[in-house]
Amino acid sequence: MTLEQKVGQFFFPAVFINDSEEHIQEMESLIKKYNIGGLTFFHSRASAATNYESNKKIEFNDDSAIRLQELIVRYQKCASTPLLMSIDAEWGLAMRVEKTPQYPYAITLGALPDSEIDLVYQVGKQIGLDLKSVGIHYNLAPLADVNNNPNNPVIGYRSFGEDKIKVADFAVAYLQGLTDAGVLGCLKHFPGHGNTSVDSHLGLPVLQESREELMENELVPFIEGIKNNVDSIMIGHLAVRSWNENQNTSATLSKNIIETLLRKELGYKGLVISDALNMHSVSKLYEKKGQLEWEAFHAGNDVLCFAENVAEGIDEIVKNASLERINASFDRIMQCKEKVGILDIDNQIDINNTVDFDFNKTSDLNSKIAQKSITTLIDSDNTNSIFEAQKKNGLAKVSIYKEANNYFFETLESELPTSNFYYTANNNNNNNNNLEVLKSQLNAFETVLIALFVPKAKPLHNFEIEDSVLHFLSELLQNKNCFVYTFGNPYALQIIPNLKKAKGLVHTYQDFKEFQEITAKQLLNNDKSKGTLPVKINML
Repeated sequence: MTLEQKVGQFFFPAVFINDSEEHIQEMESLIKKYNIGGLTFFHSRASAATNYESNKKIEFNDDSAIRLQELIVRYQKCASTPLLMSIDAEWGLAMRVEKTPQYPYAITLGALPDSEIDLVYQVGKQIGLDLKSVGIHYNLAPLADVNNNPNNPVIGYRSFGEDKIKVADFAVAYLQGLTDAGVLGCLKHFPGHGNTSVDSHLGLPVLQESREELMENELVPFIEGIKNNVDSIMIGHLAVRSWNENQNTSATLSKNIIETLLRKELGYKGLVISDALNMHSVSKLYEKKGQLEWEAFHAGNDVLCFAENVAEGIDEIVKNASLERINASFDRIMQCKEKVGILDIDNQIDINNTVDFDFNKTSDLNSKIAQKSITTLIDSDNTNSIFEAQKKNGLAKVSIYKEANNYFFETLESELPTSNFYYTANNNNNNNNNLEVLKSQLNAFETVLIALFVPKAKPLHNFEIEDSVLHFLSELLQNKNCFVYTFGNPYALQIIPNLKKAKGLVHTYQDFKEFQEITAKQLLNNDKSKGTLPVKINML
């Protein structure tokens, strides 16, 4: 290859599964002209994280999986050097692609007992097999971030928790699953994005920890990953003042972080990939096109993820980088391509094949995880108390943010028939959607079984739980015998007033069908929960 062609291998621009033909042809031209090394797939331009502020409408497409497979074939045919296809699939292809298997969030896996670490391995392996079936070789997951900041706007449920040892062990297990499926993995976001309160898609988080504090906590999972030969490490867009002479320089652009800390001190010899270079924490730093790409490469990144200025970036790197450095990064990328087999064999996918996932296997795995992760936080013999109230006709069930025909209530109904009520945020003038009407309907009942389905996984706007709902729940908790079952991000428990007054509180981390049904069965059978909270929760 020419020097320019070698440098082209460092670029992994974003491609969008649901994109226009015009944009697809532009990408084909880019692949042919610049010999780029790989692609990173996203659902659509509207779904890109940096568009949160604009609230662009996402158009869903049930055929996205087939379209993804077809695009991979199409793009590979344009490439003189086989492309390394990557995607961010932390909890499976479903993170980016409709109608594909979805696995639990990392925080759910973090609730598992240490003895159930094989379930984490199985999740990694199944995700790897799903990715491989559509032609993806490289999963930009899992997170190695130790989430020790409950106000973290972007990590939270994506982390295995705040126990550094558990995060390390579970991340390595997930990686091993990917490896055994023949897919590359990636630990992120070095040197640790857990203790931040700024979303790096929109701004630059700053870590104030000393070098010693980082070594003792944030860096532990990365050190363990390095010991276990992790394929790649992603550098986060966050400033670490103790490693940058008190300057607010993004780690992605810091030789001190990548070359000194990661390479020299921690001894990492594998592939280093930047976090997406379109993220606002770095994308607006340089007016000159190609300057950001050069600065990121110069800092020590081998792969430039979501690079937006390919031609200009190649020119800047060729002009400024040493031949030795170019060859070192080139060799690391080619070693990864060799590991997944795309340099030695015809890796094209038959576009006539139907995308066929094993949803039954996914469901079985999710059921096993549900059985081991559901967590009891307040236990006052829920089952007996609830049945006693039901026998006296003093029990009502209330579903918040799902209608009453949810899987949880339907599973309970055969053995625990009651008056069922619900509230959703549709405001369609239905009485069941009116909190004042609902409150009056509950006057006749002393005991209420509440199922709260937390609307959003991210903490923005109180997880989108309305203030009126929080007030309604607060009144119920003060005036009724309340048994609360919550489904979603456990950090949402911290915003519910008077939650400590619940007679019973059980938390389930997902609202998947399997999780709802198993939560109900555990209630009916009076089974003891096996999960533990992976993060500290301060209930009101």
